[in-house]
Amino acid sequence: MPLGEGRRRRVLVADDEPYILELIVTRLELAGFDVRPSRNGQDALERLADFKPEAMVLDINMPVLDGFGVLARMKAQGLSDKVPTMVLTARNSGDDVARAIRLGARDYLAKPFKDEALIARVGRLLARPRPVARV
Repeated sequence: MPLGEGRRRRVLVADDEPYILELIVTRLELAGFDVRPSRNGQDALERLADFKPEAMVLDINMPVLDGFGVLARMKAQGLSDKVPTMVLTARNSGDDVARAIRLGARDYLAKPFKDEALIARVGRLLARPRPVARV
């Protein structure tokens, strides 16, 4: 269950297809998550700062800045460990999966997807312990 310590876990969803974005947001909200939508990669990066999500679901093919660009900027800013990200996309070639993982994605789910798989995998993103900062 995504609820913890009396609050809903924050998840950012970035996808440029309105129907898919609405579907993902609705499914995650019904599962108890606090969800914010984003329609392109640049907006997703801005929402990382103001919404402070605990996880992100990210499409690859988006306008302005694609998902690979979002992952690269997150990695450069040290955000990959702070915001575990699952790529959810119709692009499911081995090269795309490998590139996303190299850039910091923690999981990769191909479209079309089953609601149960989406919810379970977002839950796993949130359940993974974050790296401990070394002093």
